[in-house]
Amino acid sequence: MSAFGLILLVLIGWGTVFTGLPNVVVLLAVAVFGMGVGLLTGTIDPHLMSALPSRIVDLMSNDLLQALPLFVFMGVLMNRLPVASALFRTGIALLPRADASAPVVGIVIGALLGPMNGSVGASAMALARTIAPEMRARHIPLATVQAVIATAATLGVVIPPSLVLILLGDAMLNAHSIALNVSGRGGRVINTQDVFQGALLPAALFVAGALIVTLLAWRRRGPLVVRPKHAPLRMSDAIISALAVPFVGGLLASVTLGYVYPVEAAACGAVVLFAAGIASGRVNRATIGPLLDETMRMTGALFALLAAATTLTLVFRLFGTDRLIADLIAMLPGGDTVAVLVVLAVVAACALVLDAFEIVFVIVPIIVPPLLIRVQDATWVAVLILLTLQMSFLLPPLGYALVVTRDLLKGPASLRAMLAALAPYVAVQVLVLAAVFGFPALTHPVSPFAPPAAAPARQLSPEEVNRRLDDMLPPAPAAPSLN
Repeated sequence: MSAFGLILLVLIGWGTVFTGLPNVVVLLAVAVFGMGVGLLTGTIDPHLMSALPSRIVDLMSNDLLQALPLFVFMGVLMNRLPVASALFRTGIALLPRADASAPVVGIVIGALLGPMNGSVGASAMALARTIAPEMRARHIPLATVQAVIATAATLGVVIPPSLVLILLGDAMLNAHSIALNVSGRGGRVINTQDVFQGALLPAALFVAGALIVTLLAWRRRGPLVVRPKHAPLRMSDAIISALAVPFVGGLLASVTLGYVYPVEAAACGAVVLFAAGIASGRVNRATIGPLLDETMRMTGALFALLAAATTLTLVFRLFGTDRLIADLIAMLPGGDTVAVLVVLAVVAACALVLDAFEIVFVIVPIIVPPLLIRVQDATWVAVLILLTLQMSFLLPPLGYALVVTRDLLKGPASLRAMLAALAPYVAVQVLVLAAVFGFPALTHPVSPFAPPAAAPARQLSPEEVNRRLDDMLPPAPAAPSLN
């Protein structure tokens, strides 16, 4: 019945695409269905399900998850405060004669505010509200506007310390711990800080590449037919920009370089933005209630998704799907390179129907531990997964960032025009992904010559891997005494 878990994965994709139900409902429904089938067929020992409450309690007690509601709160505040608008108007005023000023400033804003918005959807919403009207006023084709906004919205996936990186770092820590325990290999377990620093240089390469292709594309277009009149820089915009850029940049840099923890940075950012909202009048008695309601709804949805994914992964393990996947990855020919490519292909395919949080909560715990049994560089694998997610979100017609952006900016943009507008950015993404794949040292900026050394370990047979995975299952509780 181990293959039945793969059927459950297909059901998740089908339910997400065709039912229209919330993702957490789909995950719980599939988990309950799988649990029922396992109990009816005798595949799952009912006593083992008693481990679920303790797993969820242990999960929720993770200190790192304290940053989750704070990042969500910052994202909600960003949509209420005029920070993005002020930054955009300031950038346009500083580049009054540059035809590519609007898309260039949009990408820079996406790189600066994306890690604080919390999600790709929130970034796309903020960018669509700020830079889309200016670009449309310049008679820039809608497909190009959508491509720029979708690309800028995905920058929060790879630029630390975004919410996706925090959650992936925690998932990679668990996956790496399992891989080290199963393989008997020594070495330091990866942490969130490793993922932050590993993603820094690839993210910088992508931002630089996106800016270059934007400038080249606008140079080929020639001068604008309609050049809108630029308003002079307002004092309020200059003050907001002068305060926001060093604060946000310093906050992100301090977390990435390890001077403060993500929870501390999230708390600091939330308090400062909240104080700025009160000072500007955007946050008052009338708006504080809806603002907190939206924060709690989004936070509750993420925690519910995490609990549902934990339930589902336990069902997978009880069916033995994790051992099946470990066997399949262990038997792949072609060495570690082929194994990594296969896992990245699975992540890319899942990203067409699942969002980043579902992939981190559901897919990573299943396929990454057996991969890390073969591949020792966990930081490299984590960064490759991030870059693959970002690329998948940009692939038409099902890329998540693209779908969200087209929904926000409706209009007569053909698929062919969208492909042409997105092609340069996707090409840059492919080049960065290929560079990181070919040169793992790019993910180790502190020690660029090699990943952390690990003690050599003998190659495990599939039977030995299965035995060690079985040993990690929760023990069945003792039978109650009849006396």
